[in-house]
Amino acid sequence: MTIKDLKPAGVWNSFYALTQIPRPSGHTEAVANFLVQFAKDNGAEALIDEAGNVVMKVAATPGYEDRECVVLQAHMDMVPQKLDTKQHNFETDPIETWIDGDWVKAKDTTLGADDGMGVAFAMAVIADKSIAHGPLEVLITKDEETGMFGAFALKSDELTGKYLLNIDSETEGEITIGCAGGMDINATLEYQEEPIDAEGMVAYSIEIDGLLGGHSGLEINEGRANANKLIARVLFELVCKHDMQLCTWTGGNMRNAIPRSGKALIVADAEDEALLVETVKACEATFRNEYKDIEKSAVTLSLVKCDVPAAGIPEEIGVNLVNAVMAARDGVLRYIPTIPSIVETSVNLSIINIGGGKAEVAMLARSATDSVKEYLCNELVASYSMAGMKVSLTGGYSGWQPNTSSPFVALMCDVYKKMYGEEAKVLVVHAGLECGIIGPKYPEMDMASIGPTLLSPHTPSERCYIPSVGKSFDYICEILKNIPKK
Repeated sequence: MTIKDLKPAGVWNSFYALTQIPRPSGHTEAVANFLVQFAKDNGAEALIDEAGNVVMKVAATPGYEDRECVVLQAHMDMVPQKLDTKQHNFETDPIETWIDGDWVKAKDTTLGADDGMGVAFAMAVIADKSIAHGPLEVLITKDEETGMFGAFALKSDELTGKYLLNIDSETEGEITIGCAGGMDINATLEYQEEPIDAEGMVAYSIEIDGLLGGHSGLEINEGRANANKLIARVLFELVCKHDMQLCTWTGGNMRNAIPRSGKALIVADAEDEALLVETVKACEATFRNEYKDIEKSAVTLSLVKCDVPAAGIPEEIGVNLVNAVMAARDGVLRYIPTIPSIVETSVNLSIINIGGGKAEVAMLARSATDSVKEYLCNELVASYSMAGMKVSLTGGYSGWQPNTSSPFVALMCDVYKKMYGEEAKVLVVHAGLECGIIGPKYPEMDMASIGPTLLSPHTPSERCYIPSVGKSFDYICEILKNIPKK
C-alpha cells in the first residue's frame, strides 16, 4: 500500500503530488507553478503575486453564492532535514514516503506534511465539485519556514475574505486562536586567520549527530539537546580551559529547527592528545547521563583525527566565540503566567558557521509578549557584543493575539461538537503562525488555525497520523458548508 491508496483520495493524491516536487524553503518556483496550473485545470483563477505567493479564487458551489468568502491558507515550502546517512538532495529529489501502521513517514528525511497537508486539503476542496462552499480564496505562501517572507510581503489588498482558516496547526481536535511573535538574531564577525605550524601538533574533528532535534516552537519545552550548545560545552573545556585552538565550527541549518548535529575542528599540541581524547569521552558520558530520559538514543561524540589545517582562529577570538555561545541563553525563558502549560518566551540557538575568516551565529527568539521578546533580544545582543560580534535583529513580528469572542471560532466549535460529540480545544501556541503577520494587514478578518496530527516536524522523524487526515478534511468541509450568509 502507498499513500495514493489512502482515503480521502483527494487529499492523499494531492499530497503525493506535492512529495514529487522538491520544495525546500528558498526553492518554491516549481511547486508554485504546479499549484497555479492545478487551480486553472480545476476551474479556479490563480496567479503568483510579486512576493511569490500563490493566490487562487474559487467560485461558490451553486446555491452558496450568498455566503461570506473564506480564505484557506497554508504554506508551500518545507523544512529540509535528513539523516547524515541518507543520500538526498532536497532541491532535486522527491520525498520517499512509506506507511507504518497508522502513520505516514518519509525515508530518513522530513516528510513535508508541514505544511504540505494544508496545501493538499485546499487542493482537494478545489478539485471536489461536490463539496458545498461559498466563494473561496486560497493563499499558499512561500518561504514560511525561513522567515515567513511570503506573508510579510503579502499586499493588504490581495484578499477579500471575511474569514481565514489557516491549515498549519498540528493536532487534530485543536483550534488555535493565538501564537507567539518572533525575531531573528544574527551575530557576525570577520577575523584574520592565524597560520598554524603543524610540527608537533595534532588535529581532531569533534562531531555530534543523531539527536532528536525538533520544532523550535512546538518542542522547545521538552528539554531536548541542542547540538550547538553541547559542542560549546566541549569547546569550553578544550579551548577556554586548556588553550587548544579552534579552527572551524558548524552546526544546525534551519532557524526554526533545534540543531541535531554539529562539529568542530580542534588543533592541540601532540603532548595534549590524550587529554583531548579523555575530555571528549568525559563530556560524552556527562551528556549521556543528562539526556538519558529525553534523547531516544545515547548522545554520541565522535573524534576523527585529521590533517592539521594551514590556519585557524586566533586564540583570543576563538575563546571569545566559545564564551559567547556558552553564555547566551538557549531554550525556554518563561511560561505564560496565566497559562503555565504554554511557553511564553524562548530562543533557539539555530545555526553556527565559523571558519575561513568569518563567524556567524543565528538564533530565533519567540514570545507572546513583545516586551519580554525585546528583553530577550537585548540579552542576546549583549552576550555576543561582548565577544566583539556585530548583532542584527531582523524579521520581527508581534504575536497573534487571541480573539476569545470570535464568531468564526464559535461556529467552528459548534460544528466540531455536532460532528464528533465532544468539545474542540481552543488554545494559543508558542509556534509561529502566519496569522500573526496576515492579521495586521487585514484587521477585520476573523482567523483560526487547525490541522491534522503531525509529530516531530522539522526532523527526519516527522510523521502524519492517518486517521486524523480524514477527520480534519471532513471538518473543514463542514465548516465551509456552514459559513453564514453575507
